[in-house]
Amino acid sequence: MAAGTARKSYDGIVAAVPVTVPYERFSIHPAQWWLGRALRALVDASGISHRDFDGFAMASFSTAPDTAIGLTQHFGLSPRWLDHVPMGGVAGVISLRRAARAVQAGDADIVACVGGDTNHVDSFRKTQANFSRFAQDASYPYGAGGANASFALIARNYMNCFGARREDFGKLCVAQRENALKNPNALMKKPLTLDQYMTARAIADPIHLFDCVMPCAGAEAFLVMREETAKSLGLAYAHILSTIERHHAFADDDVQYRGGWVRDIEELYAMAGVTPDMIDVLQTYDDYPVISMMQFEDLGFCKKGEGPDFVRSHTFEIEGSFPHNTSGGQLSVGQAGAAGGHLGIVEALRQVMGTAGPTQVIGAHMGLASGFGMINYDRGLASGAVILAGSKT
Repeated sequence: MAAGTARKSYDGIVAAVPVTVPYERFSIHPAQWWLGRALRALVDASGISHRDFDGFAMASFSTAPDTAIGLTQHFGLSPRWLDHVPMGGVAGVISLRRAARAVQAGDADIVACVGGDTNHVDSFRKTQANFSRFAQDASYPYGAGGANASFALIARNYMNCFGARREDFGKLCVAQRENALKNPNALMKKPLTLDQYMTARAIADPIHLFDCVMPCAGAEAFLVMREETAKSLGLAYAHILSTIERHHAFADDDVQYRGGWVRDIEELYAMAGVTPDMIDVLQTYDDYPVISMMQFEDLGFCKKGEGPDFVRSHTFEIEGSFPHNTSGGQLSVGQAGAAGGHLGIVEALRQVMGTAGPTQVIGAHMGLASGFGMINYDRGLASGAVILAGSKT
């Protein structure tokens, strides 16, 4: 940041009421139905009428031709603050950041942040085909058929640069599956062994079957409000200690080996007044395990290039030495489109509020959730993160 431009804190602003609309592999319902169910879940869990949500932030890939403004009538909302966040895996962090500033400025009192998508039999292919002009013009005509090929390039480059092995990625996937078995909302219900991971069929080498998220339908949501509002309503909540976002951070990198977090990580911890070793639970955006490993470095838990050794020296289950993606993450819960960018925030909120139930990390009081997304051929353009703390802080 430029000298003299210290960012204002989020004192007095909280997030509350994390909700999940249970995922389905395929759905005949449109995205609007899933987003509406998320709003209903917020109403039921909070006791607040949807008419009192005077802010609405919506993220989805599959509402076209509707945008957030059209859905206000569809859902019977009348917000005085509105945002449509078409930024994929970082949309949850960005929605939270913007909602927090809106509440802080007095532009809204209670903001519903909702991410969700449907998954018809052919909708994922259509989403990929229309994901971006870059994809249409510069990737697909040359045989790069979507995210698997792009992440194969990123994964192979990372392996060549830093000595990561498929076994290292597999360790993360196996741990997340173990966590998911405790999460009733996870779609993956069978244990995963390292041998099963290693012998799974190749998709786009070095990406194999269990490196890939499974598209599905579902929604995630939470509310942002002032602390006094949450107290007056008797709601459990978490303090928003700090957030960052960054887009197209390192244009000179031939192939992505780091994300935008690197540019702003010192500010993330300085604003929160904490250090990485004070984080009790980490929820990384995990469309592929190489991206989680990259984030261990870029979020300050180890140095660049030390991700493989970090994975080898820790365990990542709920009871492990480094609890990570305790819900199972997208790799074992499923990727419900833009809801994937909200999944980690919702789980982090539950963890620091002590309401995570069977996935609860004992003593978790401070959590970090990250976002990543908008993949072009050789990199993801967007990154973000938030640090949340339980209300006893």
